[in-house]
Parts: sequence; structure tokens; C-alpha cells
Amino acid sequence: MLGVDTIVLCEGDVIGKPRDAAEAEQMLEKLSGKTHEVVSGLCLRTPAWEELHRDVTLVTFRPLTPGDVAFYLASGEWEGRAGAYAIQGLGGSLVERIEGDYLNVVGLPGALLVRLLAEHGLR
Repeated sequence: MLGVDTIVLCEGDVIGKPRDAAEAEQMLEKLSGKTHEVVSGLCLRTPAWEELHRDVTLVTFRPLTPGDVAFYLASGEWEGRAGAYAIQGLGGSLVERIEGDYLNVVGLPGALLVRLLAEHGLR
């Protein structure tokens, strides 16, 4: 069994999934021009063993204009996304750079998962 959940941390604040467009707008404005952490918790469990880990990726947003934010909000892509963006879609245009596992930002810490499976002899 595999369970994963992701949050965003910016300036000490936990940023989860926005409830509505107004909250998404506030989140995007907070992330604008800043580096934040994308943290995913991963639990991998079998009848024989359990692994519980986290992975952190640093994401830097470019400075966003009000027009950038309005365009992204209109796309609806922010819905159900930690930090109100999806890097694998239009949200990628908000990002200046990342440090770490891209797939972690998408929502599944792929490098961590592959490493854990390999450590247990699973390929």
C-alpha cells in the first residue's frame, strides 16, 4: 500500500489546498517571487515492512503580476492543488527554478519511492 500527501511551506506558513479562488489568489501572491518548500510525506507498507519518509523540493516562483495571477486563476488548474498550483501544467509558467525532485512537486516523490523499492529488492 502506498500513501502520499503534499503540502507547501512558505515563510513558516503551511499552505494546503485552497478552498476557493480568493484563497488561491492569496496563496499565489504569497509565493510570488519567493522560494518555498514542497514537502511530501510517503508511507509504503507491505505485510512484511513499512517505510515512512518525507521528501522536500525547493521551488522558486518568479515575481507574478496581477495579470499572471488572474490568468492562472481563470484556468481553474489551482483547484485541489497544494499551494494553488500544478507545476506539470500551466503552473509551470509561474516557476523560475526548482531544486530537488520534480516529481515530488507533481505530488509523488518518485526518486524516493524508487530508492525505497530498490532497498527492499523490488524493481
